[in-house]
This record gives sequence, C-alpha cells and structure tokens, in this order.
Amino acid sequence: MTAEPIDWVHPPANGWTFDQVNELDLPFKWELVDGAIVVRGQTLLWHDQVRDQLFAELRAARTTPYAVNVERCVLLNERNVLLPDVVVFDKTGLNVFELECTPVESVALAVEVVSPGSRAADRFTKPGLYAETGVPSYWRVERGENDLPVVHEFRRDESQSVYLPVAVHEGLLRTELPFPVEIDLKQLVEL
Repeated sequence: MTAEPIDWVHPPANGWTFDQVNELDLPFKWELVDGAIVVRGQTLLWHDQVRDQLFAELRAARTTPYAVNVERCVLLNERNVLLPDVVVFDKTGLNVFELECTPVESVALAVEVVSPGSRAADRFTKPGLYAETGVPSYWRVERGENDLPVVHEFRRDESQSVYLPVAVHEGLLRTELPFPVEIDLKQLVEL
C-alpha cells in the first residue's frame, strides 16, 4: 500500500506551517503567505543580473556584524516564510553554517527586485509582511523606462509598523542604512 500523495494546493484547515511545507518534496521554489504555498515564478535575465549585482555590491560594502545573502528564506512566523531577492542580516549569535532560515529579528534589510509575475507581491504583500514583523529597511527595485534599475528605499515607522518612503534612487544609490553603501545603478545591468 502506498501513501496518498499530499495535495499542496489545498492546505490544512489552519493553513500550512513552515515545518509542514519543508517536509514536502516540492519541485519548485516556494514561499508561504498566511499558510498558503506561493510558487516562485520564473524571472527574467534583467531581474537576475540586478539581484546578483546588488548582492555583490552589498556584500563588498558590508560591515561587521552583517552578512548578505541571495534568496535566503526569512522566517517571519510559522505561517509566513519569504525569500527576499537579497537579504542583509545581523549574524550575531547565529550559526550561519547551520541556518536554514534567517530569523526575522536578525534581518536589517530585505530587497525585492520586481518581476512581471511578482508586482503585487513586491509592492504590497511583502513590504506589509516585512514591516509588520519588524524588518527595519526595505528596497523595492523597479525596471526604469530606460531599462536601468530604480531603487525605492523605505524605512519602518515604529509607531505604525509600516514603511515610509525615504528616497527614490536613479543612477546612484547612496544610503547609510543598514551600513554606508554607494552603488552605481547603471553598472548593475548589461545593456
């Protein structure tokens, strides 16, 4: 007798938890939003170039105690797990060699590069979840009219638990948080 296959499309009554989904053998990258499995869509080359170059620039500029990673799961709570395109986190007290998911309280910055299939999630759902769970900074990277990246920088308002806009960076991104960094946005893509 073989076991019944698990129907991941129809979650349990209270929704999936991270531990339950992590036990599934899913053939795709996934996120968990309010207990529902969200399939990570295919990305364009532009998205991947921008993500990878932002990672490299942030990694080169990082200061102690920060670490930078690409598509590292962030455990917001048992029913919400996101994979930011780039995440900056404080590695103090973490065993980074054993870490499966980054705990949300360690995250200093979440970066999402908007794709055609992730517009609503990157503009509304993810920043709402990141802000609600205490992530101090959020960058949303959009594709500008000239195909160059435009970075929308947000900081969390503690009293409202929402992000407020700080700056829109075109051409050059210069900021102090989570650490001082200056990035020539034109160099992130090969045109």
